[in-house]
Amino acid sequence: MKSENINRLSELGVATVYEASGREGLIDIPLNQIIPNSRVAGPARTAFCGQDDNLMVHALIEQIQPGEVLVLSMPEPAPVALVGELLATQVKVKKAAGILVDAAVRDVSELVELGLPIWSHFIRVRGATKTKIGELNTIVTVGGTPISNGDIVVMDVDGAVCVNRERIAEVLAASEDRLAKESALREKLLAGQISYDLHGLRETVERNKK
Repeated sequence: MKSENINRLSELGVATVYEASGREGLIDIPLNQIIPNSRVAGPARTAFCGQDDNLMVHALIEQIQPGEVLVLSMPEPAPVALVGELLATQVKVKKAAGILVDAAVRDVSELVELGLPIWSHFIRVRGATKTKIGELNTIVTVGGTPISNGDIVVMDVDGAVCVNRERIAEVLAASEDRLAKESALREKLLAGQISYDLHGLRETVERNKK
């Protein structure tokens, strides 16, 4: 896949990509954006960790390719820190685009200083064990959405969405089309028209009053 297409999905943003995809792929959990106003998109590199354990995160480090987004999960999301400063430092050295953690992170001040884009379900000091064998490069489910290696994860201040790798071109085209339509709509709104009429919503309300 072309890096410019991935970068463009990042620029378009989570809300546009989610709507343009037919409202598919939403990672429907509350997320803490560790680096304010960061945005990222990249192919997923997944780890399914043992419960409350980050052994597989350590194992995943050597497999990271530049531009990838690490997606870390466990059987049950829990406020246990799978990532702290030292692990994140290794991920940054490997030139990953970012990390999505369906668990906790800690060392937040240091993570902010490090500057690697990270989104986490929780922020907690509670440490993980390093004894349980999980799986690497497998399908993981985060926020109700299955994520496979190579699927594109898009994250920004609004949250996160996953685009199936087979739909990238389709979703990108639909996102560009949506952006163009929103731009045209914005011009009408700035000129004083209102969405109540432009979207035919007044008719819906009046019809239901009868």
